[in-house]
Amino acid sequence: MASAFKTLSDLDLSGKRVLLRADLNVPVADGKVTDATRIERLVPTIREIVKVDGKAILLSHFGRPKGKVDEAFSLEIVCPTLAEITGHPVGFVKTDWIDVSDAKRAIEEAPAGSVLVLENTRFHPGEEANDIELAKRMASLGDVYVNDAFSAAHRAHASTEALAHLLPAAAGLAMQAELEALEKGLGNPEKPVIAIVGGAKVSSKIDLLENLVTKVDALVIGGGMANTFLHALGLEIGKSLAEKDLAETAIRIMETANKSHCAIVLPVDGTVAWQFAANAPNRTYGMDAMDPTGMILDVGPQSVDRINGAIDEAKTLDWNGPLGAFEMTPFDAATVAVAKHAAARTKAGKLVSVAGGGDTVAALAHAGVKDKFTYVSTAGGAFLEWMEGKPLPGVEALKQG
Repeated sequence: MASAFKTLSDLDLSGKRVLLRADLNVPVADGKVTDATRIERLVPTIREIVKVDGKAILLSHFGRPKGKVDEAFSLEIVCPTLAEITGHPVGFVKTDWIDVSDAKRAIEEAPAGSVLVLENTRFHPGEEANDIELAKRMASLGDVYVNDAFSAAHRAHASTEALAHLLPAAAGLAMQAELEALEKGLGNPEKPVIAIVGGAKVSSKIDLLENLVTKVDALVIGGGMANTFLHALGLEIGKSLAEKDLAETAIRIMETANKSHCAIVLPVDGTVAWQFAANAPNRTYGMDAMDPTGMILDVGPQSVDRINGAIDEAKTLDWNGPLGAFEMTPFDAATVAVAKHAAARTKAGKLVSVAGGGDTVAALAHAGVKDKFTYVSTAGGAFLEWMEGKPLPGVEALKQG
């Protein structure tokens, strides 16, 4: 995969104006950045640019200003955090993206080795419309283009797609690491491969499930999604969250899995409660003896043993979505136990573990193993679309011609 797209080493950055597509769309509360993970991942690329007297000129969206200037969504708010994390002064350049002459002047006047953040790309409607004229204005501000925002790569926007065709373009170090990790996870993995897919709804992950059953050796289904499959098989699920109207879809996915020699691993027992609340009275039931008045809020201990056994037989693990209502004790037990087991196998050098998606990252952090997987992607939508087997416009635009 590494050779399929251009990387930083393919570009001459010396003394160049480097338009760096970053993802600075980070959570902010009370005027402060509350999670700087995405900013931290930009540091290696920024350092590569400034150490050869290049100017790192950051482009990013932030929130949803709906194509017009809205100071509530100004990127100026992230500059202090960026400066603190990089240990480098950061300049902020205002622009409405209609007239970029002031931005051009500010970039020219900035000394070599500067780091500058340009105003929110979504202050102009042409960003989300992938408008070539806006992309040309952006291109006029730089000599080369580097995309280090995998989390925005599933969108064909002016700053992620059109711009990449107008200047010499490459993936940044964080984007490169993400693509190489994903290639190990699903593109060209070491077999056997197991995937864990959880979360509340089958409807949001039909494409994902249909792609995975043709590519992996075993698919573990957990969370509320599992209830839909159990219902489709005619099992009692009581008052559990389920999309009963998707029973036929679930059957179709299982039939495809069977034809593709992919084992579907569904819960054999569940932790059942009678109210959806932390520490609610609960007990474990086998799936063949479910209480019709209860709801399944986590997979049970026998199911955990089966999942961990499947992980023991695998060389590669792809994980998206928790196994239960992990935000509430004790319904986090299965997710935590399996996450810790996967982390231990990874540490022992027996497993390549790749995980992603907002809830998944939170669940792994809750289990204390976020840093113990081979790779954890912070890219929600892009990670999901990649696992669905869909081409990502921001990545396709960087491919070798």
